[in-house]
Amino acid sequence: MKNNKLESLRDEIDGIDSQIVGLLNQRVQAAVEIGSIKSQLGVDPYDPAREEQVFEKLEKLNSGPLHKESLRIIYREVISASIALEKKLIIGYLGPEATYTHQAAVNNFGSTLHYHALSDIPDVFQAVEKGECDYGVVPIENSTEGAVNRSLDLLVETELTIIAQVYLKVEHSLFSFSPLDTITEVRSKDQALAQCGEWLRRNLPNAQLIPVTSTAEAVKGLNPESQTAAIAGKLAGRIYGVSSQADSIQDRKNNVTRFLVVARKPLPKREKVNYRTSLVLSLPDQVGALKAALKLFSERDLNLCKIESRPSRLKTWDYYFFIDFIGHCEDEKVIEVVSELNNICPLVKPLGSYPESSS
Repeated sequence: MKNNKLESLRDEIDGIDSQIVGLLNQRVQAAVEIGSIKSQLGVDPYDPAREEQVFEKLEKLNSGPLHKESLRIIYREVISASIALEKKLIIGYLGPEATYTHQAAVNNFGSTLHYHALSDIPDVFQAVEKGECDYGVVPIENSTEGAVNRSLDLLVETELTIIAQVYLKVEHSLFSFSPLDTITEVRSKDQALAQCGEWLRRNLPNAQLIPVTSTAEAVKGLNPESQTAAIAGKLAGRIYGVSSQADSIQDRKNNVTRFLVVARKPLPKREKVNYRTSLVLSLPDQVGALKAALKLFSERDLNLCKIESRPSRLKTWDYYFFIDFIGHCEDEKVIEVVSELNNICPLVKPLGSYPESSS
């Protein structure tokens, strides 16, 4: 027996779908034409600042009931499909498939572009430097365990620049072919092992903890004959066919990792976009050197987001200081700060300006 109201609503949806498909194709066609013009001008098809403007505009237009996060995901894929028609872009990331870095890369670029898994963080930087990948995605810090030191070192050592950042909520699971009470060894990325340290001490106090190059690699290497487990995200378990023995094992529920997108050249500044800039500096060996450097920011009301020290590895007890602040390298106040820093610091290296987004 037919329900007239149900059939009427289905017909209405069919009509709306027809309009949506037509409008989507019109939008993509316009984007492709823009891409052709950008190509002639030598401008990159990927523009994170422009994308942030689009997402903000959509949020203002949205009156519900569709959640803003859902709308962003939908348009992320629309933009991704448009870019894919403009140019074949290759995104390098810390692999293998199903690492958190892979998830962050797809969240940022969409599923339509081409992805290249690389075995270690230095390989990602090298692939972008050589032009084998257009962009690279690497972890830079975690809300629980702090900085990813290898990424910091490579930002200093290479000429790549930061053009975007991605935040990803991290939820760890324990995967194994063996029951929890038989596990004698746990493998994962060092950061993941640390993020689950309390849970491991309570539930697997005698298990040996083995750091490996990535969370997904740990799951990929499991076999039914061993009593080994791996810590990773749920996607890794699905892809490699290993059951979870425990979920949400991270010590802090608000566990977030920040990733950076690196490229060979910076992108132009856009107006009405809130930017963050990263730079690294070294200090002269004298009293008050750090205070003098930071004072230059406060005098110009530049908001510092982060300061991180790291051994320079050039000589004993010599450090680099990584600083993030709100502003763009082309802003007058920032140009003044960098100029004055160059007068008092042995090294000042801007690492990139990119949209300040929490998504």
